[in-house]
Amino acid sequence: MRAARLIRMVLLLQSRASMTAAELARELEVSERTVTRDAQALSEAGVPVYADRGRAGGYRLVGGYRTRLTGLARSEAEALFLSGVPGALREMGLEDTASAARLKVSAALLPSLRDAPRTAAQRFHLDAPAWFSEPETPELLPAVAEAVWDDRLVVARYRRGEAEVRRALEPYGLVLKAGVWYVCARVPDAGSFRVYRIDRFSSVDAADERFRREDDFDLRAFWDERAEQFARSILRSEVVVRLSPDGVRRLPYAVGVASAKEALEECGAAPDEEGRLTVTLPVESEEVAHTQLMGLGPDVEVLSPPALRDRFARDAARLAALYGRVDPDGPSPTAEHS
Repeated sequence: MRAARLIRMVLLLQSRASMTAAELARELEVSERTVTRDAQALSEAGVPVYADRGRAGGYRLVGGYRTRLTGLARSEAEALFLSGVPGALREMGLEDTASAARLKVSAALLPSLRDAPRTAAQRFHLDAPAWFSEPETPELLPAVAEAVWDDRLVVARYRRGEAEVRRALEPYGLVLKAGVWYVCARVPDAGSFRVYRIDRFSSVDAADERFRREDDFDLRAFWDERAEQFARSILRSEVVVRLSPDGVRRLPYAVGVASAKEALEECGAAPDEEGRLTVTLPVESEEVAHTQLMGLGPDVEVLSPPALRDRFARDAARLAALYGRVDPDGPSPTAEHS
């Protein structure tokens, strides 16, 4: 445990010019006293850790000291090679760069770990696109990706409805969601962060100017927040339904996790004598709700709005006419003739 922490401390100091005891303690999840003891242990082992005294002091490595990656365990080495997703890197135009980096890392590993790229590839593959869709790589993705890595301001033209908008953007990060590429960017004129689909860009021109990135920007947290906001923003209508226990279980698959979670959390009622639960369900529209809830079959009963209930009643009548009247609690006609 301590050996792993010492290696991590050296790697942290290699990546930064200097770190205070408090910063190291926070990163390593130990006390500042432990940091002091670890720095002393590294120094005694021949690692040139130097402590600068004073208010602006901290720990640093002297003499351009670098360490080889001989402290990696097999699981760590394999996880390292999972971090570069080949398809995504290829689409961003970074396949050659990633390949060179992997070769350098492989050369630095212990001989016993040099099969890590192969063993990782045997055990994990990311297939990002959704089912039943033909993903297309946006033509301008490599240009946007280059600007992201280089912290370079861009001027982009993109389609918004029937109009085309021109806007200066500070591209902070890229997100690949179900085969669709997005860029999370700060709009300097507005001072706010927004999300853009890259396939809606008609042109991207990189400026000579670089922007100063906000140090506390967290791409994953930003994306999670915006994704949740979007999921909630499209739920503009409500329907009231009665669900069987199976209907409750299957609800997230029919209407989406956000809508089902909100409905079940705010329900507050107990199931009735038939074991059915009445919930108010946020939906995008009655039309969308009809399509989604039809998948639950007899495990859902629409109570309101009346127009949607009538629509389900007509659907049920048409199905009964199509398949013939059968005992709902008896064997299916298919089972009888099999």
